[in-house]
Formats: sequence, structure tokens, C-alpha cells
Amino acid sequence: MTETLTVLGIESSCDDTAAAVLRETKDRRVEILSSVVFGQTELHSAFGGVVPEIAARAHAEKLDHCVQDAMATASVTFADLDVVAVTAGPGLIGGVISGVMCAKGIAAATGLPLVGVNHLAGHALTPRLTDQVPYPYLMLLVSGGHCQFLIARGPDEFTRLGGTIDDAPGEAFDKTARLLGLPQPGGPSVQAEAENGDPKRFRFPRPLMDRADCNMSYSGLKTALMRVRDQIVSEKGGLSRQDRADLCAGFQAAVVDVVVAKAKRALEQYMAEAPTQPTIAVAGGVAANTAIRAGLQTLCAEFQTAFVAPPLRLCTDNAAMIAYAGLERFKTGARDDMSLSARPRWPLDKTSPVLIGSGKKGAKA
Repeated sequence: MTETLTVLGIESSCDDTAAAVLRETKDRRVEILSSVVFGQTELHSAFGGVVPEIAARAHAEKLDHCVQDAMATASVTFADLDVVAVTAGPGLIGGVISGVMCAKGIAAATGLPLVGVNHLAGHALTPRLTDQVPYPYLMLLVSGGHCQFLIARGPDEFTRLGGTIDDAPGEAFDKTARLLGLPQPGGPSVQAEAENGDPKRFRFPRPLMDRADCNMSYSGLKTALMRVRDQIVSEKGGLSRQDRADLCAGFQAAVVDVVVAKAKRALEQYMAEAPTQPTIAVAGGVAANTAIRAGLQTLCAEFQTAFVAPPLRLCTDNAAMIAYAGLERFKTGARDDMSLSARPRWPLDKTSPVLIGSGKKGAKA
């Protein structure tokens, strides 16, 4: 191994254009030298969700500027880099293609090695970037398009214990926000409203709690909230601020209860393997939800298991996690060439059967 390894990471799988520079020293300390994210919230706000064509065009316009800013902030040139890592999937294909082509161009012009990274692996390996968590650890990946329990055994080795069979929690939060007239993204909006609400006023269903597996479902929860909302509007002629806060609080409480109950079952399976340093980690955009974090922390205290939640800026989509995942793959000898393809679907666990339903966007994970 050389004195240092310096990685440029590029991320463009959904609606955040990101680039980052990360460096590992000879003593294996990892430092994020820069992390730049250009968000697209304003571009999509009028549509109630991400529009793939708009997102792809924005990525194409911003990627070179994003890379330039990340390298300038890190005070590095292409000559200082050892590898280029890029999200090659899963995600909105137009955005993924934009990132892959940008990374290929850099690799072709500079001769730098190219490493394609699974976006989900970026999230799943973030606890190793931030807290040096040893393998194997239990990972809850919870975001707008994904929710699954994984045992992380290596940079390319994951065992899925369960996940959502329809809407991911992030999708459910976004839909709930739209139903209640709250701004996008829905997660922060619903959480903010829930802080002033009564979670016991409306008792929403806890789907699949009667099943012993680790699978989850959130589409019915969203439908239940819509029916209660319509009933209130019919009876009162509209929603008061308190009605909306109570709806958000009841919805969030149901999500948390399901996540924690299923996490307990996943934790039992994981602990049966007798890991030397048992740890449960959480990452992905919805991992920023403080109620979910609090529920998982309580569960970990019960099992005397370490709990790791990365900083909020590394929970949402970013390129530092892609750079780190690329670094881990690079060190195992992984290399890609100009045939690297953008992939809309790319499951982390290559052996488990596809979950029934797999979310509105298909069997990504």
C-alpha cells in the first residue's frame, strides 16, 4: 500500500449531484477532504416529487462544477488522485448515466483507475467511514427508495434479512406530506409537525406485525391516513393545524413501531451468529428521523448492543460515502473499465430472492 490513497467520489443516483475527495493514510485513518452536494429541491418542488428527466438534466449541468468545487476545496489536482469512484446504480437511470459518463471521462483523460459503486453499499458502509465499525454488523438502510436489514460482512458481501415489500418509509413520508399539504421532502416536514401532535389520537395500523419475518409494508399505512384525513375534512370542512399535527404524530409513531419491532427480529438473527463486537447501524435519508433513532437506541440498550448513526450530512445522499465504498473495493483489487454500465437495479444481496412488490420503483434491492 502507498503512503496514502486519495479518492474522488461522484454521486448522482437521484436528485443530489455530489462530489467528494477522501484520503486514507498509511495508518488507515480516513479523512473527508471535501464533500460538495448540489441539491435539486427547488427544481422538483412544484411536482410533489422527483421528476427523472429534470433530475438527469440538472446532473448533466452540475457534475463538472461539483467535481471542480470538491477538488478545489480539498486542494488537490488530478495528479494527486489514486482512483475515481462513481455510483453505477441503482437509481434513476438518467442521473446514474450522467455520473458514470463523467467518471469515465475523468478516468480516460487522466489514466486513473475507475471503480463502480453500488449506491446502497455507499450507505451500508458509511458506519465504517465514520466509526470504523468492524465486520460483521447489522445495518438498517432506510431511505426514500429503500428499507432493508442487512448483515454487512465485507465491501461486497451482504446478507439481507428483510425489507419493505412495497413503499419504503421515505416514500410513505413523502406521500403523507402531499396528502396533508406539507412541503417536500416529506420526512423533515412530517417530523416537524409530529413534534406538536398527539400520537395517541389516531391509532394507525402496524402492518405485518403478526409475521415472524423482518419484512415491512407501508402502503396500507399511507392509505389509512388518507381515509382518516378525508373523514375529518368531511365532518369539519377542513383540517385544523392540530388535526394535521396529530395525523403526523400518529403516522410517525406507527412507522417507528414497525421499524423497531422488525429491527428486534433482525437483531435476534444477527446476535445468533455471536459477533465479537455486536453493532447495529442505521443510514439513509430517513435515518435522520429522531424518533426512529430514539427507538433503535432503546432497543440496542435492551440487547446491550452498540448503536451507530452517522452524522445527518452523511445519512442523505453524498459522494463521501461513494468515495469510501470505492476505496474499500479498490483495496480488494476491484477495477472497472470503459464497459462499466449504469444500472437502474442492483441488489446488494445477490443470493436472496427478490422481495414481493419491491417498491414502486421495482426490485432495486
